Amino acid sequence: MTGDLADIVNRLWIVLPNRWFSETSPNLQALLRCIATPWVWFYNSIQYVIAQTRLRTATGHWLDLIATDYFGSHLDRQTNEGDVSYRSRIQGQLLRAAGTRAAVSSGITALTGTPPRIFEPANCMDTGSWASSAGLQGSGLAYGVTGGWGNLHLPFQFFVTATRPPTPGVAWLAGYGTPNGGYGQGAIGFVDLAILPGHVTDPDIQTTLCRLLPVNATAWLRIQ
Repeated sequence: MTGDLADIVNRLWIVLPNRWFSETSPNLQALLRCIATPWVWFYNSIQYVIAQTRLRTATGHWLDLIATDYFGSHLDRQTNEGDVSYRSRIQGQLLRAAGTRAAVSSGITALTGTPPRIFEPANCMDTGSWASSAGLQGSGLAYGVTGGWGNLHLPFQFFVTATRPPTPGVAWLAGYGTPNGGYGQGAIGFVDLAILPGHVTDPDIQTTLCRLLPVNATAWLRIQ
């Protein structure tokens, strides 16, 4: 394998004059292995450094540094989040669209797993209308069916209802109200939600929404 001890020893061996040493020389082999050992470490270090310079191959704290370079403190690694999941979130944010209604919906959906409900008071596609563009009275009515009251005095404003993702459970730990344990016995216990892997907080949702908004728009957020 390229760069391992056998490979480096062989590279050193083939550049030596053939007539200087016999084909089997244990002493020479031992000497060459001593010379080759630090070069193996050096080669592995170079390969590791090269890997950490690219998002697709970076690991560990180097992924955190890449996220900090691009997003500051807005995309920290979640509790107990692995490299594969974190790398995927970084890649998703690098070229994520922003500044549009579709971008807001896509971004929150990616975070929570559930599409948000978006309502624009000045958008008749959300409120319905008393008449269509064709002039047919009564078409497009939404009263009591869907949408909400429109208001043209609320330009560049919309309401977002986001749904919190399901809270991940803890393996081998019974849930609240189950008969699997009692006070001081059984597999039950109190768990801090912040330490669970993949836990999405309300500030996470709020920060995501703020990063996707156009600069001249106001969003009213409700989390349920």
